[in-house]
Amino acid sequence: MKLSVLDQAPVTQGNTAADALLKAEELAVLADELGYTRMWMAEHHGTENYASSAPEITLAYLAAKTKNIRLGTGGTMMMHYSPLKMAEVFKTLSAFAPGRIDFGVGRAPGGDHASMFALAQGNRPQLDNMYEKLDVALELINDLKPADNLYNKTIAAPSGIVLPEAWLLGSSGSSAVQAGRKGIGYSYAQFFTGVMEKAVLDQYRRNFEPSAFMEKSEINVAYMVTAAETMEEAEYEALPQDLVRWWMSQGKMGPILTPEEAQNYPLNEVDRLNMLDNRTQHIVGSAKEVAANLMQQQERYGFDEAMICSISHSQEKRLDTYRLLAKELL
Repeated sequence: MKLSVLDQAPVTQGNTAADALLKAEELAVLADELGYTRMWMAEHHGTENYASSAPEITLAYLAAKTKNIRLGTGGTMMMHYSPLKMAEVFKTLSAFAPGRIDFGVGRAPGGDHASMFALAQGNRPQLDNMYEKLDVALELINDLKPADNLYNKTIAAPSGIVLPEAWLLGSSGSSAVQAGRKGIGYSYAQFFTGVMEKAVLDQYRRNFEPSAFMEKSEINVAYMVTAAETMEEAEYEALPQDLVRWWMSQGKMGPILTPEEAQNYPLNEVDRLNMLDNRTQHIVGSAKEVAANLMQQQERYGFDEAMICSISHSQEKRLDTYRLLAKELL
């Protein structure tokens, strides 16, 4: 199985946002050494829990610090950007790191309403033209002239570069069909929904048409994972993230606690059981148990690559998740 990394640059309790970005560098270097396929930086706005608001800048820095691993965005939130700007950014990145850049895009805002409107400079965000924007961006990246009159009178520089891989993030049949028809990769966000739908992945494969960006269909699935030497240790490290997701399910947001703080957080027994029942979005266990789970899911759903997002409070424990999974699966 191919393994990859999704990093949100989490700002855990007692750390700064600058710490989180430097830890992304440490993770990228390790993943490169371990043989991970790619590392994507997420895009989050309007939150103090995650420092990855400008993933394209971070991946430029990471490209200079690594040798083989592919680097990209998981994803660039299309609603905030012009297709021309997206094309220029990723062509520039690919010029510096040819054959190692991924143009991963998503349709979500990556933040709350306040940040969404601020990014649109107070204008009403355009929410109904995302696939059209992606078409134009792909044409400009490929040095083609779009049909859209707004974009066919210019070019996206630099020209003649090695094409980045292009990926669409999603968890629905609509995004799967669109990714297939455009001939780009499909990244399924299991850690958003907590479920996998084979029908969605099958729709992508059925509709796939080879393109300049990808000759054959490729699917990666993003999982939230906490792995350790033992189940007990993994449970201990996983609890802060379980609490964050529990709060989010109730429309709240709190800091990413330390494991000690999470253990002492006042939850009644019913809430604690409900929180753990909601763990479909989080795979927790020993490295062998997690690896077996991922292999079973790959056999059932037929994806090509598991993309691992891990948010342990300790950087060393977080790196251990990636080390242990590499030992089991790579």
